[in-house]
Amino acid sequence: MAAYEKRRAAPGPAAGSGPAEPAGSASGQLESEAEFLLRAGVTAMVREALLKVLEARPEEPVSFLADYFERLVLGSPEAAAELPGPPQRLARALWYVRLAHHSHRTAFDSNAGAAYEVLGAGGRRRRAGVDGRLYSELLRRICQLGPAPAEAAAALLGRVRCRDHEAVPFDVFRYGVLTCCVLLEFAAKAEALFGVLAGGSGAADGRVCQAVLQALEDALATSHFCVPGRFLEAGSKLRPDGLALAMDRALQERKLGPSMSREEFLRKATALFVEKVKPVE
Repeated sequence: MAAYEKRRAAPGPAAGSGPAEPAGSASGQLESEAEFLLRAGVTAMVREALLKVLEARPEEPVSFLADYFERLVLGSPEAAAELPGPPQRLARALWYVRLAHHSHRTAFDSNAGAAYEVLGAGGRRRRAGVDGRLYSELLRRICQLGPAPAEAAAALLGRVRCRDHEAVPFDVFRYGVLTCCVLLEFAAKAEALFGVLAGGSGAADGRVCQAVLQALEDALATSHFCVPGRFLEAGSKLRPDGLALAMDRALQERKLGPSMSREEFLRKATALFVEKVKPVE
């Protein structure tokens, strides 16, 4: 026991070995470190990164943070003059708009603003601002991320795109990005609905599909929409009993009806969405 206590005792400074460390120096050191973090902006930077993680809720938070800080360095004012070409900036802008779901409005708007700044940073030889060419290309890349048919994506881009030489204001930029994101979710929900109708097969009864599409069209026509997200709200208001009645009426005739493929169902469902989108003026 005595030996144990002896090992625990910390050796004191030897006599004459130098001045003793002033009391309170440890706390003073900690205070200076905290001041350094505040002065360098590290505290705010880490706090912002944690907020981004909470907003995006990625499956791999560590990889997300590594990518976030790398892009933060590339997007700094010091690196703005040496930004890479349009393909790299488009990829970075696409990463920003995918960070948060469009239903998280504050986070989505913040990320859309970051994407707008990335595309608008033209470097030394180009004026700042997003032109219609980069804007349209970003929308096209967004539409490629989900099950939306190519026809629907092309029709939507025709409604929200700007001319290549035009300067795109942020409100138009946000509207186009948001509309494309909603199209992807709308198409995903339509695809899931078709999976229920088809029962796991590659085709479903055409009469039932047409009845469901008619019910969806009626739901979309009940209100005037000022934001794209309302389309999803209208679709979610389809009453299950109303759908059941519509499908029952479609199946009252016992004759075998023509089948409808997944591609045809998605094409018709997304066409209903695109028809309701307000064109950019």
